[in-house]
Amino acid sequence: MQVVKYIMLFFVFVASSLIGKMVAKKYTYRLQELEEMKNALNVFKSKIKFTYEPIPEIFAEIEKNTEENIAKIFRLARNKMQKQSAETAWKEAIEETQNNLNKEDKQALSMLSKMLGQTDIEGQTSQIEITQNFLGVQIKEALEEKQKNEKLYSRLGTTIGLVIVIILI
Repeated sequence: MQVVKYIMLFFVFVASSLIGKMVAKKYTYRLQELEEMKNALNVFKSKIKFTYEPIPEIFAEIEKNTEENIAKIFRLARNKMQKQSAETAWKEAIEETQNNLNKEDKQALSMLSKMLGQTDIEGQTSQIEITQNFLGVQIKEALEEKQKNEKLYSRLGTTIGLVIVIILI
């Protein structure tokens, strides 16, 4: 009977430690997604400026070369552009896609939709640059949050698991 109790306590400890590590990893994932989105927008800006390809074709190419969570945004926007304007499709894709970006990140990306497909090349590239600059600020904040909170949540999960084990012993 004691063996079963200790095995259960071990699993409680391991589970709480893993939960803490999962919460801590969200900070890393957000930072990676912000950097990936900034790179994707750079490709988007270059393609608009130099190739004059239609936006859905550019999105298809970006989708192939980006990490899955960011590729989902471009895929969904491209699919929605068949029935909607680029502005509406981009906004809805940002809102509907599940990823690690927070509300402020999504708002910054939604701002891009205002000029998407509605202005000339210069207007669109300047809006992309504004969005990239804001994403740069968000990346700095995400890095600070990651450095501050990643260890905290990882250790907090382990500590809570240890406290639960001690209480149950």
